Amino acid sequence: MDDDTREAVMAATYRALCRHGYAELTTQRIADEWGKSKAALHYHYDTKEELLRAFLDYLLDRFESRLACESADPRVRLDSFVDAVFAPAEADDDSRAFAVALLELKAQAPYTEPYRDRLAALDERLRETVASAVRDGIEAGHFRAVDPDAVARFVVTAIDGAHVREVTLDESPAAGRRLVEAYLDDVLGRGNEPEVPV
Repeated sequence: MDDDTREAVMAATYRALCRHGYAELTTQRIADEWGKSKAALHYHYDTKEELLRAFLDYLLDRFESRLACESADPRVRLDSFVDAVFAPAEADDDSRAFAVALLELKAQAPYTEPYRDRLAALDERLRETVASAVRDGIEAGHFRAVDPDAVARFVVTAIDGAHVREVTLDESPAAGRRLVEAYLDDVLGRGNEPEVPV
């Protein structure tokens, strides 16, 4: 499959998920959004599950590009991470519908190993991004000496909880962001000047 076709199918899958949610998603509805026949869709993907696995890989790749930060400064990398997680990729009318559909997909993970594997890869990538910035910040003297892996696990767990609260309770993502930033400021001592050795 060429890149243009893949991009078109993934965009159609996104629109179909936003419009119908996971429970009502069918290959026919994805094909309709793509503007091609169901047979054309099945030429590339045998089943809806195979297509959704590819879609989760696509989302992971896109999110990876949003997480990319070339700064050597671990404080900038951590801030970029928080921006990437809490700022929507696209500000459109479908963003809330997609957040709901993504939560529905996550709810399938206990029953569908390929979904679970892809979500676990995303979780690992998120935790490693945070832990790496924290490690580098400790080494550079910007952050307190803490367990980087424990900080990363807490931050990613808080992000997951913020997502659930956004979808189920209509809570603003800004509320979750404030909590994560306050936690990082408190546990890392961000914003405090490092002590100058005497």
